Amino acid sequence: MTGVDSPLPRVALLTYSTKPRGGVVHTLNLAEAMARLGVDVTVWSLARGGDDGFFREVDPAVTLRLVPFADRENETITDRIMRSIATLRNAFDATAYDIVHAQDCISANAVGTCIRTIHHLDQFTTPILVECHEKAVVNPYARICVSRAVADEVRHEWGLTPEVIPNGVAYQRFAEAASDTPAAVEARDGWTGKLGEYVLAVGGIEPRKGSIDLLNAYALLRQRHPELNLVFAGGETLFDYRDYRAEFDRRRAELDVEPIVLGNVPDDDLPALVAASRVFAFPSVKEGFGLAAMEALSAGRPVVTRELPILREVFGDTVAHASTVPELAATLEAALTPNAERQAAGRSLAASLTWEDAARRHLGFYARHPMPRNPMTASVDARR
Repeated sequence: MTGVDSPLPRVALLTYSTKPRGGVVHTLNLAEAMARLGVDVTVWSLARGGDDGFFREVDPAVTLRLVPFADRENETITDRIMRSIATLRNAFDATAYDIVHAQDCISANAVGTCIRTIHHLDQFTTPILVECHEKAVVNPYARICVSRAVADEVRHEWGLTPEVIPNGVAYQRFAEAASDTPAAVEARDGWTGKLGEYVLAVGGIEPRKGSIDLLNAYALLRQRHPELNLVFAGGETLFDYRDYRAEFDRRRAELDVEPIVLGNVPDDDLPALVAASRVFAFPSVKEGFGLAAMEALSAGRPVVTRELPILREVFGDTVAHASTVPELAATLEAALTPNAERQAAGRSLAASLTWEDAARRHLGFYARHPMPRNPMTASVDARR
């Protein structure tokens, strides 16, 4: 059942930020795919730091509702998250929608009765945040995960059984960036002209992305390949990783290496940046799917990931896996030699994951899990 043949619901998708994070990318692509199927879909988000829109243009068929959220100096992470929940809660009105679908912990706590996509499970130590995290898993009346591994974590921890609907990927954008058209070649040459030959990591410098491990591996790799640079792109986050960044900088100085840290890259420029890399490094210690790595496969890039069950599930043998820093260095070096069979398999995998398919599967899920209008019935459905 696709859900498209029955009356289409009015859908609210809620995310916590306008910045380019994986869950936000997922939300926008899913919303646009639903709109192309004729769904009346609205994306709600906090507009952080004075943003007047998302990090990229959104299909005008999708309605946007952005809630202003000003930055405050010296605000703790706990206070910022609690203020985020309260701000979104005060602005949101569920009565206009047949389906309310939260994409993260903040929006799930803000809206109450909802479907929740659990992209990955976080680990908090502050009691308030631990409680918020658990409520955002337990309180929704139905749940989706983007991989079986995350669904299994939820089942093991709470006895709940989310449905698995994998991410799509914007395959054509990244495949075209790797093509031989004059525009694509010029865009890739623009990046290599500025950066030289490089290993690329997307997602910023933070603990979950394994950035220090990659830095250590690069120091080993550079001994044999001094021509290679290490490039970090992205990194917009709600959390405060200053201590980790300080440790990263301390280790960088100790190793005498100089990675290139680009910060956020304009969305239109990202495919060429990925397509121009020699190797795409993805040494995350925790993931829910690995969308950035799937985009790299779309561009035909060799990808090296950490050895994690989730990444084995999603990518299989289309990427190379490594567990330790020495293994990561050796695997990155091996990936410099093209493996046509693996790269073709990676492209095929990425091309098979479409946002249209994800949208149709979501609509089928919505049809099977209509939103309870009586709060008393929501708790009955909460074990789904």
